[in-house]
Amino acid sequence: MPQKIHFLDKELWFPPVSETHPSGIIAVGGDLSTERLLLAYRSGIFPWFEDGQPITWWSPEDRMVLFPDDFKPSKSMRNILNRNHFKVTFNQDFRAVISNCQNVKREGQNGTWITDDMIEAYCKLHELGYAKSVEVWQNDRLVGGLYGIDLGHIFCGESMFSKVSNASKVAFVSLVNSLKENNYLLLDCQVYNEHLESLGCGEIDREDFMQILNYQPK
Repeated sequence: MPQKIHFLDKELWFPPVSETHPSGIIAVGGDLSTERLLLAYRSGIFPWFEDGQPITWWSPEDRMVLFPDDFKPSKSMRNILNRNHFKVTFNQDFRAVISNCQNVKREGQNGTWITDDMIEAYCKLHELGYAKSVEVWQNDRLVGGLYGIDLGHIFCGESMFSKVSNASKVAFVSLVNSLKENNYLLLDCQVYNEHLESLGCGEIDREDFMQILNYQPK
């Protein structure tokens, strides 16, 4: 099949991921409607672009993932969790989590890809039960968290933040433990970075990812 970047209009569709351009970009344009976002994630596609740029949709050849059943937190992380320095909640303040993911500065990054329009779009998904968050609290202050899209057997992680040391790691481990308890097959972390690798994530190819995404339990 031809590998090219498709241009979307108001019509609700995506090309098959087999047509993804070698850059990992599959399409440009469209919108951030609830229907389009859900179609994207269910098709192995996610939005990733900076403010002021056109909406860009990705399906990279190498997908960063974690299999919950294979996850084993490090001894140092187990010690952090056992000290009870943090309180962890789920879906208690989604808007605060995604807003912090937008605003908290990260080392080596000049800005954020989370636009105001994305915040509103994902908050709508949260209201409908598709977008979920993990909050990490310290002395009743939100100090870390993450959010993503829940597809029922796969959780598509979008972003995380930390205001104090280890808070985002606590959110990550808490999420993985919850996914494991509820028999999720995969945590989709989308693209490689060293922080995710340090947490135990690794890459699989697009074809393997799509097989898991399209898995239908008997």
